[in-house]
Amino acid sequence: MKSSSRSKPLLAPDSLAYALMRAAEVIAGVIDDRPKGNGQAGSSRGAGTGRNLDALLAACWQAHASTLTAGQRGAVQDLAYGTLRQYGRGDFMLGRLLRTPLQDGDDTPGKIMLRALLLAALYRLETRPADAHTIVDQAVNAAGEIDHGRFKSLVNAVLRNRLRRDGELLSAANADPVARYQHPSWWIEKIRLAHPVDWEDILAADNSHPPMTLRVNRRRIDAGAYLALLSDAGIDARLLPDAECAILLERPQAVEKLPGFFDGLVSVQDSGAQHAGPLLDVTAGMRVLDACAAPGGKTTHLLELADVDLLALDAEPARAARIVDNLDRLGLHAEVKTADCRDIETWWDARPFQRILADVPCTASGVVRRHPDGKWLRRETDIAGFARSQAEILDALWRVLAPGGKMLYCTCSLFPEENQLQMTAFAARHADASSLLVRGGNRTGELRQWQLMPQAEHDGFFYVLLQKLE
Repeated sequence: MKSSSRSKPLLAPDSLAYALMRAAEVIAGVIDDRPKGNGQAGSSRGAGTGRNLDALLAACWQAHASTLTAGQRGAVQDLAYGTLRQYGRGDFMLGRLLRTPLQDGDDTPGKIMLRALLLAALYRLETRPADAHTIVDQAVNAAGEIDHGRFKSLVNAVLRNRLRRDGELLSAANADPVARYQHPSWWIEKIRLAHPVDWEDILAADNSHPPMTLRVNRRRIDAGAYLALLSDAGIDARLLPDAECAILLERPQAVEKLPGFFDGLVSVQDSGAQHAGPLLDVTAGMRVLDACAAPGGKTTHLLELADVDLLALDAEPARAARIVDNLDRLGLHAEVKTADCRDIETWWDARPFQRILADVPCTASGVVRRHPDGKWLRRETDIAGFARSQAEILDALWRVLAPGGKMLYCTCSLFPEENQLQMTAFAARHADASSLLVRGGNRTGELRQWQLMPQAEHDGFFYVLLQKLE
C-alpha cells in the first residue's frame, strides 16, 4: 500500500517518523480491504483479505533499500509485527477515539494509510509510554506525508486524547475479549472450546515474541561444542532437555552472527518442529518421502539423522528451490521435485516408501506469533478447506507407503478439525492403519496423539505416528 506523499519525502531516514511511515505502508497492505462494518472493536471479529506480512516487508526492504539501515529495518519490523499482534486492541481503541470511523474501502485518499499510522503509533504508545511526547510528535510528522498533510491535526488530537484517557481506555479494552486477548472472537471461542484448561495461556503465548532455536547438525558438530562456539561469540544460549540437538538462544540473532551457520553447522528450527525427525524413526538405507517439504527444515533433519534415500516434494517451484538451498548449505543430498503430493501419478515411480513425513498445510494456528497477520487474515471457514486438503493428502500418501511402513502426520495447528478429528476420520477410512505411541515429554507422559501447546520454549504442533499393517 503506497502513501499519497509529496514528490520529495521530508522525513529524515533515521527518524522514528520515517520508521512509522514505512511500518504504516506495510500494515496498510495487511488490513486493506478488510470488511469492517462500523470500525468499532467488533470489526476485528471478522477476517481480512489483505496481503502477507512477510511479502510486504520484503517489498518494503526493496523499495527503500537506499535509506533503510539495519537499525531502521529492525524498528519497522518491530512496529509492523507488534501492531498486528495487538491489532484487536488498537482497533478497539481507535473505535473509541475517532468521532468518525475510518472504514476500509473508503475512497478518500490516504484513509487506509492514516488508519495504519494511527495503529502503529498506538502500539508504540502502549509499549513505550515513557516516550509518549516523542511518539506523538513523530507520528504527526509522519502524517505530513499522507494526502498532503491534511491529517496532521487529526493524528495529534487522537494520540493526545489517547494519553488523556489512558486509564479509561485500558480498562475498557481489558473488558472486551477481542481487545484483551488480541484475537478474533471466533478464534478465541475455538481455542477455549478445544483447550478449556490452557486456552488463556495459549492466547497469551500467541501474543508473545517467538523463541529462536537452533538445530545442531550432528554430522558436523555436537551440541556441546557448538554451545562453546556461541559462548566464544558472546551469544548466550542453552541446550533444551527434550531435544538432543536443540539450542535456545536467549536473544534472537541474525544468522550472519551465528558461528558456522553458512558452513552448515546449524539450522534455525523451532524445538517443537525438531521432534518430527526422531519420531519418524529413520535408519540408514530406508526409502523416505517428505511430502510437503519446503523450506526443508525437516528434510535436512532426517538426512542429518541417517543416510536415507529421500525424496522431497513441494507444489511450488520457488518453495522447492528453498529446499535445495538448505540442502546445499548443510552439505546434504536428496532428490527434490516440484509436484503436488496428491497427484501421485506425476511423481511416483511405483516403489513404496518405508517412511513418509506428512507435514501438511494447515491454518498455522500454533505458530501465529511468528505470523501475526494470520490471526486477522484467516477466516473460520478456512479450517474446513484445510481439513479437506489434509484428508486428500493422507489418502494419497497411504497408497505409496509400504506395508509395515510408518507415516508421521503433523501440523502446526491447534484446531481439532486439523488434528484429532482428522485422525478419527482417517482411521474410519483405513482399517489397515494403526497409531503408535509417541513420547510426549509433558505432564501426560506417552501419547498416541501429541498436541504441543505454544509456550516460551517452542511453538504449537500436533503429531501422530501411523503404521500400515502388513
